[in-house]
Amino acid sequence: MNAERLRKLFADVRARKITPDEAVARLRHLPFEDLGFAKVDHHRALRAGMPEVIFGKGKSPRQVAVIFSRLAQHGGNVLATRADEAQAAAVQALVPKAEYRELARAIVLRQERRKYGKGKIVVISAGTSDIPVAEEAVVTAELMGNDVRHLYDVGVAGIHRLLANRSVLADARVVVVCAGMEGALPSVVGGLVGVPVIAVPTSIGYGAAFEGLAALLGMLNSCASNVSVVNIDNGFGAGYVASLINRR
Repeated sequence: MNAERLRKLFADVRARKITPDEAVARLRHLPFEDLGFAKVDHHRALRAGMPEVIFGKGKSPRQVAVIFSRLAQHGGNVLATRADEAQAAAVQALVPKAEYRELARAIVLRQERRKYGKGKIVVISAGTSDIPVAEEAVVTAELMGNDVRHLYDVGVAGIHRLLANRSVLADARVVVVCAGMEGALPSVVGGLVGVPVIAVPTSIGYGAAFEGLAALLGMLNSCASNVSVVNIDNGFGAGYVASLINRR
């Protein structure tokens, strides 16, 4: 929608030809910005609650930087996942306030700090090796306006470490659990809390773990009824869904 059409839309609202709700409905379907190599959806936040997120893997540093800067110009928080240092440097050249979260492999720009979540999201990692996936979930949930706590290295091999943090679990409205190997931790957590548990299988483990497939199948077969599962290593997806649940 160009500027002229946008002015006409506002004029129609002022003239009461359409209601504000009808105008918002039209704005939800505004076109994208065509960059040639990418079509940037500037109105996803209006439709889905969060701006478009950039998946960095497979994109050149310049592509990530240009998309990131275009999103930044429209306000709101900006996130690029699975990003490397070269991409981060290119982004910071155009958007100096952007930060690179190395552990989460994410580039973030926080321009809005409003809290949308109704409660706390707790992100758990079974082992230290699962932390990068957990951090991706943490960064995503934080940028979506949530109060986020984390518990790391509390897997089933030393379950007392988890039980020592029962008060943190009891305070959660949504729990994200990242685990590799056999992927048992989400079932344990699901039996301790009365809130949604989002299980994230990670690609951590020896050969028979099949790069996360064993954990994925174990989580899909969880006996805890409050456990749902996202894809292998998908910390972003878990943080996103947890945020949507926490807004309800």
